[in-house]
Amino acid sequence: MTYWEFAGRELVNCTCEYGCNCQFNALPDKGHCHAVAAIQIDQGYHGETPLAGMRIVGIFKWPGPIHEGRGEAMAIVDERASHEQREALLKIMSGQDTDPFATVFAVFASTIETMHEPVFAPIDFEVDVTGRRGKLAVPGYVEMSGEPIRNPVTGAEARAQICLPDGFEYEVAEIGSASSQTTGGPMDIAIASKYAQFANIHLSTHGVVRS
Repeated sequence: MTYWEFAGRELVNCTCEYGCNCQFNALPDKGHCHAVAAIQIDQGYHGETPLAGMRIVGIFKWPGPIHEGRGEAMAIVDERASHEQREALLKIMSGQDTDPFATVFAVFASTIETMHEPVFAPIDFEVDVTGRRGKLAVPGYVEMSGEPIRNPVTGAEARAQICLPDGFEYEVAEIGSASSQTTGGPMDIAIASKYAQFANIHLSTHGVVRS
């Protein structure tokens, strides 16, 4: 097994209301889960292959709770990635070279029944974790935008966090609101102003690298 590790930032949007029951070992509030996730890798490697500067996106659909499986997914990898980087990123995203269930990638991979062919495309992605703002655009495939939750009476920004000391994705996530829409490809997703998490992540073959 080739050791890998990376640190970066993510924006994830799903169909749950703010908070997302899945973060608390509960069932999704819509009965199903559709999600879009984007990650900017700031530092990292897979064996001898550097990963700094790369971007990846995952699109997911589960007809019921994630743990019941029968999921559908598609991986999108930065078109700037070399052949070696593409192979490395796809291995990480599909849960390979990872201890069993040690990362969100490995957990999700165990629930996917239909894995579409990966896409290599330009990924325009920016995310401000503390500011709870982000934008994603993959032409011909998906768009996502994230912003802070706002007080419904005053319109003021409301800040909330989720802390998961033993989580398999992040330790602390800033919670916001996001919308996502697929614009082509094999998967159809539309999410409007639902749960979003903005997080600094540090993952490896063995799971979350604790601060």
